[in-house]
Amino acid sequence: MPRRSEIKLTKRSVDALSADSKDIVFWDRDLAGFGVRVYPTGRKVYVVQSRGPEGPKRTAIGRHGEISAEEARKSAAIEIDRIKRGEDPAPAPVEAELTVSDLAERFMRVHVAAHCKPGTATGYRHTLEKHVLPALGAMELSEVGASKVTALHHSLRSTPRSADTAVNVLSRMFTLAEAWALAPPGANPCHAVRRYGKRFSERFLTPEEFRRLGRVLRDSEADGSEWAPTIAAIRLLMLTGCRKSEILDLRWDDVDRTVGELRLRDAKAGPRMVHLTAPIREVLEGLPRSPGNSRVITGPGGRGCKTNLEQCWRRIRARAGLQDVRLHDLRHSYASRALALGEGLPTIGKLLGHSNISTTSRYAHLMREAEKIAASRVGESIGAHLETQTTET
Repeated sequence: MPRRSEIKLTKRSVDALSADSKDIVFWDRDLAGFGVRVYPTGRKVYVVQSRGPEGPKRTAIGRHGEISAEEARKSAAIEIDRIKRGEDPAPAPVEAELTVSDLAERFMRVHVAAHCKPGTATGYRHTLEKHVLPALGAMELSEVGASKVTALHHSLRSTPRSADTAVNVLSRMFTLAEAWALAPPGANPCHAVRRYGKRFSERFLTPEEFRRLGRVLRDSEADGSEWAPTIAAIRLLMLTGCRKSEILDLRWDDVDRTVGELRLRDAKAGPRMVHLTAPIREVLEGLPRSPGNSRVITGPGGRGCKTNLEQCWRRIRARAGLQDVRLHDLRHSYASRALALGEGLPTIGKLLGHSNISTTSRYAHLMREAEKIAASRVGESIGAHLETQTTET
């Protein structure tokens, strides 16, 4: 006979129950044999267990939320009586299979809310609401085969990045569904879908382009055509290799002049420090502090925070003749300059805040080019000596 607990199973008490790594049955305080099985995913199913003439038997009654606790209690009393009289318990109702919409709701509530940053959560929600759910939301998980996912992917072919993102989010959902025992192993229909892949159009500024951009920033600051904190933000992107969000989120409390570091508390790969070099100090010292505003890069009039640099950047790059350069290319250019100065990939990865060296390896081709140039210089230098010796002989 299951052990009674101190909990009376009511809607409020069952709503509050949770399980961490494996499912747990919580038994009712008042009705022996009446319980609720709680799964790590949040699913809760009312169950009955009692002993009859042929031994103990257990059966499910229904899912919490689909039937109330009181309805489950009444059904439990009837089933316990049937088991004790030696009758077979009534067959458990067939649970409706989860739909893609059901899985998406659980994915956002259980996984994304607990493990993802707000910006990532917003991106997931956008992808689901705009692409995945309109196409597949009403389908049960078993209905979503590779052909359905391929059709979704193909329908977004005009925007390859969005197409890949939609399939990747859906794949993540199915992977978690397997881990949560909501789908059988190997049921992920996204594995067979060939992605378009990332089409990197990396652009690296040359020394001359760096000088041209610097000159345009100075001119824009002098003639007042651009908001000074915006110009400072672009300079900081050039000088640090940081991501745009890391600079726009920077607060004055994050600037430690004593230690000589910028503290990036909410960086993509986790908190990290950026060395406060002399050029960075100069940019920061030229920025006025707005009373009551903790942001380094403020909005117009010193109020709030700056959230977008794109419009300003389009005007700046047009004046500099760099129409094909994106803001993120300033980060690529920082890495390129580090390579040119002889820094290795592990060091560059740390400077850029990469959590995985494989992310930094995208710059390996630049390192190979630098090695080729160095090998050519060394070879020509030694070759010159060999030619001299041959001539002298």
